[in-house]
Amino acid sequence: MRILVIAAAVLALTAASAQAQGRRQPNDGAKPADNRPKVDEKAYKAALERIPEPKEKYDPWGGARPSEPAKKPR
Repeated sequence: MRILVIAAAVLALTAASAQAQGRRQPNDGAKPADNRPKVDEKAYKAALERIPEPKEKYDPWGGARPSEPAKKPR
C-alpha cells in the first residue's frame, strides 16, 4: 500500500511540473511594437562590396597539421 501511495505522489509531481512548463502568458491581442531598424538593401550590398577579397585561401586546420606533407627520404 505504501508503494502505491509513493508511486501516485511521484506521478502527480511529475505531471504537475510538466503542466507548469507548458503554460503561456495571456496575450491581450496587441502586436508587439516593431523597434528593429529597416534594412537598406543598397547599403547592405555596398558594405559587402567593401570587404576585401583574401589573398590566400583560409585553412581552418592550418595550425593542426603542417602545410606541406613530410617527404620520405629514399
